[in-house]
Amino acid sequence: MIRVSIDDAPIELGVEVAALEERGAGAVATFTGVVRGDDGVTALELEHYPGMTEGALIALAEVAMQRWSLLGVTMVHRVGVMVPGDRIVFIGTAAEHRREALEACAYLIDRLKTDAPFWKRETRGDAARWVEARESDADAAGRWD
Repeated sequence: MIRVSIDDAPIELGVEVAALEERGAGAVATFTGVVRGDDGVTALELEHYPGMTEGALIALAEVAMQRWSLLGVTMVHRVGVMVPGDRIVFIGTAAEHRREALEACAYLIDRLKTDAPFWKRETRGDAARWVEARESDADAAGRWD
C-alpha cells in the first residue's frame, strides 16, 4: 500500500499512523517535519507542480517498497502558507521488522528533499525570499546511491 497526499490541510498524525498500523506490521517508523521559527521566520510558503510532484513521491515510495520489502508507505506533504509549529511533512513506513521500517523512512525523507519538486519561500518580517537547495540535503540523499 502506497499513500501519497499533497494538500493544504493540516496533517493528522493519529489517522496516518493508525492506517499504517493496520497493515499488520511488526514495526512502523515515522518522521514528522515541523515549520521552524528560527532566524525570525514568521511564515513558510510551499508551492509544487501538481502531477509531477505526486509522481516523484510515488516513484520514491515504489523504490522504498521494493528495496526494504515494506508493507506500506505514507507520504503526506503540505503546501500553501504555514507558520512556525505547523506540520509540513509526514513520512511513515510499515515493515515486518524495525530495521527495514527505520531505514526506509530515513531514505524517503532524505530523497524527498532533493527529488520532489517543491519550492519554498520564507517570510521574515516584511521580506520574503525563496530558499535555495542545501548542499547538506544533497549529501544526505547521496548516501542512498
